Amino acid sequence: MKYVRFRSKSGIGYGILEEEKVQVLSGSFLNPLSKPTGTMLSIDEVTLLAPVEPSKVVCVGLNYALHAKELEHSLPDDPVIFIKPETSVIGPDAEIVYPKISQQVDYEAELAVVIGKSIKEATEMEALAAIFGYTCANDVTARDLQKKDGQWTRSKSFDTFCPIGPWVVTDLNSSQLDIQSILNGEIKQSSNTQNFITPVPKLISFISQVMTLNPGDVVLTGTPEGVGPVRPGDEVVVKIQGIGELRNTVKK
Repeated sequence: MKYVRFRSKSGIGYGILEEEKVQVLSGSFLNPLSKPTGTMLSIDEVTLLAPVEPSKVVCVGLNYALHAKELEHSLPDDPVIFIKPETSVIGPDAEIVYPKISQQVDYEAELAVVIGKSIKEATEMEALAAIFGYTCANDVTARDLQKKDGQWTRSKSFDTFCPIGPWVVTDLNSSQLDIQSILNGEIKQSSNTQNFITPVPKLISFISQVMTLNPGDVVLTGTPEGVGPVRPGDEVVVKIQGIGELRNTVKK
């Protein structure tokens, strides 16, 4: 099932995408009481937005061994986590704004996990049960500032630095998904989630030992090797098997 958040003439709504039609829901798909309204909209009648509005985006760094190697980092004993603010989140076809204070902005294709119910100190089984679905994400990074600061908050937190979408897919096995980034039509990253150092259920459980994860929160699971810079005018696509493509352009 593909769930979307969209803008139409009637305002912002939620729905289920079925081929080229959106079945409108009475409320957020994260609300178990939400039901189909009977209204159907053509995909051409809506603008797809970021599918959720997370209270926080929790990101995992260095979750592919070859990516850690390309950044000249040793493999961590525990998952390395950091947070992107909600103001960094944008949707499909929205523009990534190149910050004036950075000279190198990189793409990072990632599988994103959407949390469906609140969990704290969850077991791996409880963590897996709390997942609503999956979407594509781009953990955009000001690489020069990351190196300069020695920690990651500033480099990861600019407005527009967390594109997610275009929809949330349920009933997906996260353990063996092809993932790619495509820059101006050229494949730059190509890997598979079977190369995760820490798999999704263990990641979600680990994060929940630190903080409560709420419905709509998003967890970015790390990027594979092949990260690189973008420039204004570029188009970046994150493509994940079983989900689809998240497409964004870069502007100054």
